[in-house]
Amino acid sequence: MRFRTRTSPHMVPGHSVGHLMRQVLYALIPGTLAMAWFFGWGVLVNVVLSVLFAVMFEALMVKLRRRPVAVTLGDSSAVLAGWLFALAIPPLAPVWVLLVGTGFAIVVAKHLYGGLGYNPFNPAMVGYVVVLVSFPRELSLWPSPQGLMEGPFTLWQTLQTTLTGRLPEGLDWDAITRASPLDMMRESLVTGQTVGEVARSPVFGSFSQTEWEWAGNLFLLGGLWLLYRRVITWHIPVSMLLSLATIAGIFWVFDPDQFASPAFHVFSGAAIIGAFFIATDPVSAATTPLGRVLFGIGIGILTYVIRTWGGYPDGVAFAVLLMNMVAPTLDHYTRPRIFGHSGDGRG
Repeated sequence: MRFRTRTSPHMVPGHSVGHLMRQVLYALIPGTLAMAWFFGWGVLVNVVLSVLFAVMFEALMVKLRRRPVAVTLGDSSAVLAGWLFALAIPPLAPVWVLLVGTGFAIVVAKHLYGGLGYNPFNPAMVGYVVVLVSFPRELSLWPSPQGLMEGPFTLWQTLQTTLTGRLPEGLDWDAITRASPLDMMRESLVTGQTVGEVARSPVFGSFSQTEWEWAGNLFLLGGLWLLYRRVITWHIPVSMLLSLATIAGIFWVFDPDQFASPAFHVFSGAAIIGAFFIATDPVSAATTPLGRVLFGIGIGILTYVIRTWGGYPDGVAFAVLLMNMVAPTLDHYTRPRIFGHSGDGRG
């Protein structure tokens, strides 16, 4: 007998985990390049260092667990976690922030739970929340868009700042940083300004700061490509953005001077990247069709509540992690009925 035929099935899966992860990475490229264009070299430096650290921690943990390193690294899940984490933090964050965040994401949030497929929480968001709570000052220093700086912040200056945690001689944080749209809106409302007065600021575009709008549009383009390629389904992103816009619209209609418009909330912060790239994590999200819709609705509502009344300007990461805890319950109570099954356990 020349060939040995193993048991069925004999069909080769069309999409491996690595293939799907790489599709998501490709979809992140337009938005990442837009952020780098507007906010400087720090965006790309963060991505490179975070991915490097994530892969390093992944290889270390796999080696300690006596698993094949090359096979595990080949699924690109560590690369994706590092990339998403990098996009969540300010482009001039010190290197130790990247190291702590990616280490916590890969070692604690992923491998201490058993590795890919067993982690109940989104690793990138766990790492982000840890550094947000641990280093609040460093996580609040978003650089001004390149066009608003007195001079371009060069690659060498970016590397100096990232590796040392200090600005080059002659520069000051107040001169090169600016509040994010959510920070600006929140602080201005506290001081007694109205939403309309804040929106008349020259840095605002149609809905938010122009730079954030463009980045959001390109992340949206990448998300739509993922839908087209059927890497993700519509349930979570549509329900999340729709619920966020709906609850924002209710309060905006009630008092437009104190509550920002639905468009502002959708195009500011991490709403779009969260809807298409973070909340849709196949491991930590709900898996049934109805469960995904409820999962997305919960994230949208929690994001608005945290942004409006919570202690942080953006709430996407916290909302995703809170709904990660609810996902198993959603799946349990929204299981579709199996054809030919009575549903009472008697077949």
